[in-house]
Amino acid sequence: MLEKAYDLRYRVFRARYEASVLKKLLFAFSMACLTGILAQVRFHLPWTEVPITGQTFAVLLSGILLGRWWGGISQAIYVGLGIAGVPWFSGFTSGVKIFTMGYLFGFILAALFVGFMTDSFIRSRGFLPMLGICLFANFALIHIPGLLWYAACTGIWSPPILLSKCLLPFIPGDIIKAVIPCSVASKLITPKTSYSGEFDRNWR
Repeated sequence: MLEKAYDLRYRVFRARYEASVLKKLLFAFSMACLTGILAQVRFHLPWTEVPITGQTFAVLLSGILLGRWWGGISQAIYVGLGIAGVPWFSGFTSGVKIFTMGYLFGFILAALFVGFMTDSFIRSRGFLPMLGICLFANFALIHIPGLLWYAACTGIWSPPILLSKCLLPFIPGDIIKAVIPCSVASKLITPKTSYSGEFDRNWR
């Protein structure tokens, strides 16, 4: 039974890796839609314009499931169509989001990074390595652009104020949103064998 499950994981990821560009675009659009859906799971805090949403869960998952380039492309589709007028940003809004565009562009960077690591290194698919990758993607590649953009838009450059508005309130939820996809992906989804010419395929 376990061997069949492991073989299924391999065949699914191998098929995704070898899929046509059209199929990959459909996969990417599907993950963009999931990001738009989870953007509506939101909570507002009284001291910041940046809401807590479920988007980062979809961002990290898109990198894990779609891999190199296509995780990032899924988020580029989400951000691009949202700016163009598709109302799937938080609160069913669209257009340029003055205070949160840095986070949105960070989604693209984070998904690109997670996808690259997932496709390139077999060892990245264990729980702890994957969690480290996702936490780095979340706090470095999403929050740093978000902080800088917010500071540039508001003129607030005080570190304590920026951290209280744009980082500290999000830490517990972001850790949970990283732990869940990493747990599911490492235990049930990602194969532990080579399907895309990984750099460490000969190190095992």
